[in-house]
Amino acid sequence: MTRLILSAAVLLGLAACDSGAPSAPPADAPATAPETSSGTGPAPSAPLVTAGPSVNVLPSTDAAIQQAAAVVKLDPLAGQGGATVKLFGTGGGDPAMNGLYVDLAFFESPAEGWRVFRIGDVLDYTVLSEAPGRVDLKVEESVMDETSGRIGSRERRLIVAWTPGADGTPPAAITVTPAQ
Repeated sequence: MTRLILSAAVLLGLAACDSGAPSAPPADAPATAPETSSGTGPAPSAPLVTAGPSVNVLPSTDAAIQQAAAVVKLDPLAGQGGATVKLFGTGGGDPAMNGLYVDLAFFESPAEGWRVFRIGDVLDYTVLSEAPGRVDLKVEESVMDETSGRIGSRERRLIVAWTPGADGTPPAAITVTPAQ
């Protein structure tokens, strides 16, 4: 009989959790006053309150998701007509000697995904300008002096260019040319 009463109490408690009514914040939650904007954007909103049970989420072991998490820099290239093109950098190289792999990616289709071209391994890059079929970059790189073994740095400029395929399809190849 005690188990039946306990089970009924648990079921009633669970039903109350999903009643659709908003939950009040816990009694020990810090009170927050509305903040005003300092002219740099909208005023922060009040903290959210729970409206249902939590769901536990475990870390992903999917290789594609693990690789996506390595993206540390992303620059969508919006001036490419109807094509979806992005420049992105992933961490993973030797951080003492460059370590940011820079890639140019063109969206093919949902079935095929992205066509990706590796531009190089650098410390950082900056998009200087963009035009259809072209992006101009400034890259900062680590370089090693072969005689002294010391690591120094240099800055270079690159023109990355391509000819889109028929009907805006991704190019078969790109060119990377040193520039001034």
